[in-house]
Amino acid sequence: MTEIRHIVFDIGKVLVHYDPELPFRRIIPDDRRRAWFLSEVCSHEWNVEQDRGRTWIEAEDELIARFLDEADNIRAFRRHWAEMVPYAYDDSVAILREQLDAGRDVTMLTNFASDTFREAQEMYPFLKSSRGVTVSGDIRLIKPDPAIYAHHTRVFGLDPAATLFIDDSEKNVASAREFGWQAILFEDPEQLRADLTGYRFAD
Repeated sequence: MTEIRHIVFDIGKVLVHYDPELPFRRIIPDDRRRAWFLSEVCSHEWNVEQDRGRTWIEAEDELIARFLDEADNIRAFRRHWAEMVPYAYDDSVAILREQLDAGRDVTMLTNFASDTFREAQEMYPFLKSSRGVTVSGDIRLIKPDPAIYAHHTRVFGLDPAATLFIDDSEKNVASAREFGWQAILFEDPEQLRADLTGYRFAD
């Protein structure tokens, strides 16, 4: 196994909790109606396009044209976005800080809308602590597209074989491995800490 010289962290559900249900339990109290809204209106597939660089105004207009009666709830998604990221995973952040304190080369790679990512950085200053971040909304590429790994590799001057990626998505991990990175599928901080002991890191 190649010695690790670069560590790349995903952010959502690895370092920071994300759950769009949180504000909508208040906004749409009825469980069935809320489930329909988050699966058929402000769905994961719809939200991913903001991660790909679509503006919130474009996203809202597209949905409101189809679901006029849901206009207020559609706009509430962006308005209450901060409630969807209510806390960081302290044990994961501790691992991130340990890697930084050890002098290792740490960057981040995330599927995130440009504007909400900047808000997240203000909420969670550790998101500014690594050497740099590739934000999908900035470059209009999203994981698991191999092009986003190529972009990150080029911008940060990584050796792919010596790069270890940590992500909670099986698709993203598989795509990173196919690109040539090493990768860990994140389940929880305890598992991540155990998995990291199986790698040899450059001094």
